[in-house]
Amino acid sequence: MRTVEVLATGPSALIEDLGRPGHAHLGVPPSGALDAPALRLANRLAGNAEAAAGIEALLGGLTIRARTSCTAAVTGPAVSVRVDEREVGSHTPVHLSAGQTLTIGTPGRGLRCYLALSGGIKADADLGSRSRDVLSELGPPPLSAGDVLPLGDALGVPTGLDVLVPAAAPAELEVPVLLGPRDDWFDSPAQALRGRWTVTSESNRVGLRLAGHALTRSTDYRESELPSEPLVTGAIQLPPSGLPVVFLADHPTTGGYPVIAVVRRGSLAALGQARPGTNLWFQPS
Repeated sequence: MRTVEVLATGPSALIEDLGRPGHAHLGVPPSGALDAPALRLANRLAGNAEAAAGIEALLGGLTIRARTSCTAAVTGPAVSVRVDEREVGSHTPVHLSAGQTLTIGTPGRGLRCYLALSGGIKADADLGSRSRDVLSELGPPPLSAGDVLPLGDALGVPTGLDVLVPAAAPAELEVPVLLGPRDDWFDSPAQALRGRWTVTSESNRVGLRLAGHALTRSTDYRESELPSEPLVTGAIQLPPSGLPVVFLADHPTTGGYPVIAVVRRGSLAALGQARPGTNLWFQPS
């Protein structure tokens, strides 16, 4: 059997693929890689189908040992990647012989690096996905040192470019959002959302908690309560504190606080790379 061994995980290392959409009616979030384009790219570089399962490493620190010959690729923010003690760089396919180790350093910016291995990780699937969901605890458990991960058959051909420049994780974000469905609960909602917001350390795969100016409901809705309503990835919910929570891939599927706006899908990957302290500005439409 083709396998790799986990030697170190860093702050957190999770098995993720492109998620399990379509199960919200069962109360199951979509989950999957927060920076889906980065995982897709890593898989292409390693010769896999884009939906193959890889490892999402929070702030790097991941070390694996190949127990078989395989191809690896690391994407996400620019980061040091070493094979044994030799620097090989990210965003390129790298051959590993049995016994060699691969170590991902700590990115200078951004949060999550993605490691794809030829054949993909063949962990047990739940509802058609190998993604770890930290809210419902579906999917493979968080990785620990000593874990041995089975790989599928390497059927594809690794691909690469002479120069593939990693996308830079910006220090500040402009985030396009679509107002609604409960923007009518706030006076001048577009104006209320404008201004600087800062990602806090209480953020995780469920959602980003933001610091900034607290929003207040309009007079007509100040004492109102909502029954639980469906939530989508990117929903910006306003709890009683008035400080927004932007829901990410492991979000609950229903909620009882008003959603003032929803982040446009194209900006979700950047939010998945937003470190605590990152400033962002919503651009309502």
